[in-house]
Amino acid sequence: MKYLVVLGDGMADWSIDALGNKTCLEAASTPVLDKLAPHSEVGLCLTVPEGLKPGSDVANMSILGFDPNRFYTGRSPLEAVAMGIKLKPTDVTLRCNLVTLSDDEPYENKIMLDYSAGDISTEEACELINYLKKHFDDDKFTFYPGISYRHCLVAANGATGHNLTPPHDISDKAITGHMPRGANADIYRGFMERSYELLKNHPINLKRVKEGKKPANSIWLWGEGTKPALEDFEKLRNLKGGVISAVDLVKGIGMLAGMKIIESERFTGNYKTDFLYKANTAVDELLNGLDFVYIHMEAPDECGHHGDYQHKVYSIEQIDEKVIATLLKRFEDANEDFAMLVCPDHPTPCACKTHVSEPIPYLLYTNVKDLGGKAVRYTEYEAEKSGILINEGHKLIERLFSIK
Repeated sequence: MKYLVVLGDGMADWSIDALGNKTCLEAASTPVLDKLAPHSEVGLCLTVPEGLKPGSDVANMSILGFDPNRFYTGRSPLEAVAMGIKLKPTDVTLRCNLVTLSDDEPYENKIMLDYSAGDISTEEACELINYLKKHFDDDKFTFYPGISYRHCLVAANGATGHNLTPPHDISDKAITGHMPRGANADIYRGFMERSYELLKNHPINLKRVKEGKKPANSIWLWGEGTKPALEDFEKLRNLKGGVISAVDLVKGIGMLAGMKIIESERFTGNYKTDFLYKANTAVDELLNGLDFVYIHMEAPDECGHHGDYQHKVYSIEQIDEKVIATLLKRFEDANEDFAMLVCPDHPTPCACKTHVSEPIPYLLYTNVKDLGGKAVRYTEYEAEKSGILINEGHKLIERLFSIK
């Protein structure tokens, strides 16, 4: 038996007027999932424990079967591990976004125009972060370039307990009241404010503005944490597992759990990712030694953060057409039994452009037996109507692995 999780990050949503008062899942054309739904278990699951913020870190940890109440120590150390940064137990890491802030106001009154600096390219971003390193790095603080807008700051012998706001939580809002607070807050605010002065006239940003692109004119620090210690996935489940993702935090969870990290430049983390290649890569890995693959697709979440319901619908349709359909055909051709969990990690409603803690809809399907309830389609409404609610998100995967 082979096992998969097909995770459309942030795929769940609220009803949208422009879509005829439908959610993106309801509005999307998903003939493959529609065909599976009546033969699947469709229900709701709470992936974010009470008291924790609805981040992709917490939610993906839940879906992979790790209780965030036991294992979660912050977002950025997961990303740091995936970036190859060697962390000491006394190190504190922070996520460092390159963002676009408005121009005219004093720094503390600027508007968060784009938490991703217009999805800046990795090449451009690395040059900007390396430029800042020359001004900021010392024996205590070190900046590390990552992918696109996602980077890292490591504080040696650092302090935790800061109040730090994710930039995607304040899209199109003033950053007033959302600046860092806590032990190193003055230092962090200083980095952010000085980064604006250093970056606003950098040649890369002048070129981006000239080309009609958003400048990466500031850093934004958030998501602090220390290195967690996850249980080894294979020892825990007696299954060899792998992770397909373009996102460092998901890869970091997989690495800390001893799973195989399957990488490709064709995995982009947005709606232009190669959905078909992800599906085929997953099957290839499963037919050649792995027992379980976690296929993570960031595209719906990115669209939700931008309020882009059209491309969110498109991303869901691509998952149906290119991923789910391909998995079914490849396993049928290989005469291989499999079980598959399809779900988001959390909702990312286009209306609020950030994550919420509401339960997620899931679909559990296998080709070995009919799990059917009464679902007509895979949607939020059908999942709620089922009456199934799993309150502990880290136990959802046990329903998948119970299928033999």
